[in-house]
Amino acid sequence: MAEMGKGVTAGKLAINVQKRLTRAQEKVMQKLGKADETRDVAFEEMVSNFNKQMIEGGKLQKDMKAYLLAVKTMHDASRRLQDCLAEMYEPDWFGKEEMDALTEDTDTLWLDYHQNITDKSLNTLDSYLTQFPDIKARIAKRDRKMVDFDSARHHFSSLQKGKKKDEAKIAKPAALLEKAAPGWAQVLISAHQVAQTNLSFNQAEEELGKSQKIFEELNVELQDELPVLFDNRVGVYVNTFQGLAGHQEKFHKEMGKLNQNLNDIMTKLEEQREIKKGGREAGTTEESAKSEEVNHSEAASPPPKSAVTNGSDGDLPPGFIYKVKAVHEYAATDGDELELKVGDSVLVLAFENPDEQDDGWLLGVQETHWLQKKDISIKGVFPENFTQKV
Repeated sequence: MAEMGKGVTAGKLAINVQKRLTRAQEKVMQKLGKADETRDVAFEEMVSNFNKQMIEGGKLQKDMKAYLLAVKTMHDASRRLQDCLAEMYEPDWFGKEEMDALTEDTDTLWLDYHQNITDKSLNTLDSYLTQFPDIKARIAKRDRKMVDFDSARHHFSSLQKGKKKDEAKIAKPAALLEKAAPGWAQVLISAHQVAQTNLSFNQAEEELGKSQKIFEELNVELQDELPVLFDNRVGVYVNTFQGLAGHQEKFHKEMGKLNQNLNDIMTKLEEQREIKKGGREAGTTEESAKSEEVNHSEAASPPPKSAVTNGSDGDLPPGFIYKVKAVHEYAATDGDELELKVGDSVLVLAFENPDEQDDGWLLGVQETHWLQKKDISIKGVFPENFTQKV
């Protein structure tokens, strides 16, 4: 047999062409009202719901991809902005290391947010939509098999109705042949015609049963699956948007913390600038005041020791220099550091070994602790720019 393509023979191709022609003829007859059509209103409603569900799912997938693209665009814009700030931030400014870390943390947060939405929302939606093409193809096949069933049913019905007419036609020739043919010949002709009629009838009945079985199997399967699939859309929408909402909440919460950290760094940078500016302006005045104080102390006789209420060995810790007040909270990150809360008064002490003092750091003890315990063992270092001299 001649080959017409991969796995397709001429005979198979002819059968397929004949099926298409038969279906086309059946559809024309049904539209003209000359043949009844198998209808299932409940199934048609299922198909309508399926088509609606498939369209909605495709739109949701498209919009989700657009949202992800917007997230990526925002991430790129945020990264460029953060990189710009990091490049402009001078090494000796307050919080340079914190600023670099914040830039990196912001970039990581955007990456995690994009990846989480892709993994938990978009991929789930993609998996949900992969089942639609197969079911759509099976619905189309079910419709074709329904037409085949209708065609076979109509063909069998026409043979069944015309059976008596065919038997009458068989008798006529026999009567005409009585004069022209011997009796044994008439018997043979009649038997052949009856056999031909029965063969066509049996073939039509067999074809009807076969087409009915194929149609009903597909029909039952789809009637079971379509309502379940339509109901499952609720769970898919819940999982998609609940996951998206959860990732958004986490992202904005973490981003809020980073933004607060950035705001704190900027605030402290401005305060550092103001402190340095104020120190430069007060430098000359302090030197003049100290000179005048020295001259005055040399000229005046010292007061009795009993009259001194501040700076005495009993009231202030040894090594006391001056007092400061915390203007920002500071969380200690090491055992030798002092914890600060806004408003705390700290008595600044001199380092026993000046070489141990780092730039921008002071040594001190909480004033409340000193007043209660008269003990400087609970002392620690703290950043100077978190405090203000009083």
